[in-house]
Amino acid sequence: MTTQLDEMLRRAVRDLAGGAAPAPGLAVRALGRGRRLRRRRRMTAGAAVLVAVVATAVPFVLLRPRSAPLPATPPVTASPSPSLRPAPGANWTAAPLVLPGDWVVTRAQVGGGSGNGFLLDRSRGRYVPTDRYDGIYPAPTGSLVAVVDENRPREVGLVDLATGKTRWHQVGRALTRPAWSPDGRRLLFTTDQVDHFGFIVVERDGARRTYPVSRERFFCTDHCFFVWTRDGREVALQQTADGKPRSESTRHPRRGVQMFSADDGRPTRFEPLPGDPAGPWAWSPDGKLVVVQGQQEPLLVETTTGRVVNPLPTADVTWVGDDRLLYRRPYGSGDFVLADTTGRELVRQPLPKQLVELEVGVAPR
Repeated sequence: MTTQLDEMLRRAVRDLAGGAAPAPGLAVRALGRGRRLRRRRRMTAGAAVLVAVVATAVPFVLLRPRSAPLPATPPVTASPSPSLRPAPGANWTAAPLVLPGDWVVTRAQVGGGSGNGFLLDRSRGRYVPTDRYDGIYPAPTGSLVAVVDENRPREVGLVDLATGKTRWHQVGRALTRPAWSPDGRRLLFTTDQVDHFGFIVVERDGARRTYPVSRERFFCTDHCFFVWTRDGREVALQQTADGKPRSESTRHPRRGVQMFSADDGRPTRFEPLPGDPAGPWAWSPDGKLVVVQGQQEPLLVETTTGRVVNPLPTADVTWVGDDRLLYRRPYGSGDFVLADTTGRELVRQPLPKQLVELEVGVAPR
């Protein structure tokens, strides 16, 4: 039965095909439709490729880190000018002159220690004029003032400003003016008596001790003076470099500085400094650096090695902090400045016009 039905269907299909008329232009239309289909497929494929490329490229552009901007050219800046304090007024003697670093002016006198001057009376907190002595040297602390009178060349006077009393003490032949220890308890002199060279220490009560120092063992020429160290337990003497040429026109070359105990005069230690410290405040508070006068210029150097850190405007400095120096400008009106260890001025303090031409001493406030 299935075979009969199949046969009947095949006949019907043949009859219909035989009676169908051919459609004009059918082949042409079929070919055109094929070309359109192929073109559409190519466009679709191209679009798909483009979408794929964009889909790949867009995340890369969005996620790629931005290129680093070109480094900006650093601005050219000049060294900052120091902060300038106002000049003291006409009534400057009524109160202590406070300098940068919180130190004060304690004395002012004609250079060399003779002539009229001004002295800080700490008990009254003001300056008093003085013309009675040829040299006035107040202690860095307390009320004592060491005075020198050319009519008493082998003595030193100790004036107590709090009581007004003056006591004279025998010193002997001294080459230098009195120099106070940092604690204000002792005076130091360099001596060159007939029988020996050395130093003298005088206590506040007048007790005196003289310590000879061998010139042969501790060779020194040119500016041979003892100075206190920062802690006041030792004194220092410059040592000339043996075997190097020396001239009267320049300072003699140094091999270092020899220390001696201020209590018994024995040699203690040696520092290879290429110049001369001006006094106890030339050493930094931690003792690692010191300012010296070299052969040609003032120098900041390391104490243990003698390595020069950098030159400075002057060797007469006062360390008022770990990296701050107080000194008087060696030119112009002689203002006091607070500077860093390179000599760069941070603060500048003018002096009253009455003190501009005088030698000025300073001490902690």
